[in-house]
Amino acid sequence: MIKLIVGLGNPGQQYEKTRHNAGFLFVDRLAGLYGGGWSRAGQFQGDVAECVIGGTKVLLLKPMTFMNRSGTSVGAALRYYKLECGELLVVHDELELAEGVARLKRDGGHAGHNGLRDIIAHIGTKDFYRLRIGIGRPSVGGVADYVLSGFSGDGLVRLSGLFDVLLSDVDALVSGDLTGVNSLAQAAT
Repeated sequence: MIKLIVGLGNPGQQYEKTRHNAGFLFVDRLAGLYGGGWSRAGQFQGDVAECVIGGTKVLLLKPMTFMNRSGTSVGAALRYYKLECGELLVVHDELELAEGVARLKRDGGHAGHNGLRDIIAHIGTKDFYRLRIGIGRPSVGGVADYVLSGFSGDGLVRLSGLFDVLLSDVDALVSGDLTGVNSLAQAAT
């Protein structure tokens, strides 16, 4: 059962709708759907919201440490709430998936994603859930510039549609149902 959902991104208005902030965008949408109000939690160096999903209290977290230092915030939240790493879901952008595609997985490496790399280093394990939100790879130019650039208009529409599908059965997501969530995400494409 998932009890902490972390959306990865960078704080600041200039990053709000960038590809690297797909995780922030997802948890913002989830908080809006379930009436979770955001507040600053200094002890986590992040913004937190609380929701009840399918009868389960779920905490949402947006680390305000910038992407590459997300582990500081995530580790502090896990310790404070005395949660196991198996109760953690990290939502992040994924270059290896096309826009409008998502995959839920448990365990695995960081695949070069610096936010995941820092989380793994701080919590000491790779054994947690990840919801990988596809942003595709750039056809030209560098990856850093690409992930820090905004979605196209069509890209935002695909992202919103994907979120609609994923949130239509958020109970499967909170239960860690790999098959159900991945089937939903496949139906979105």
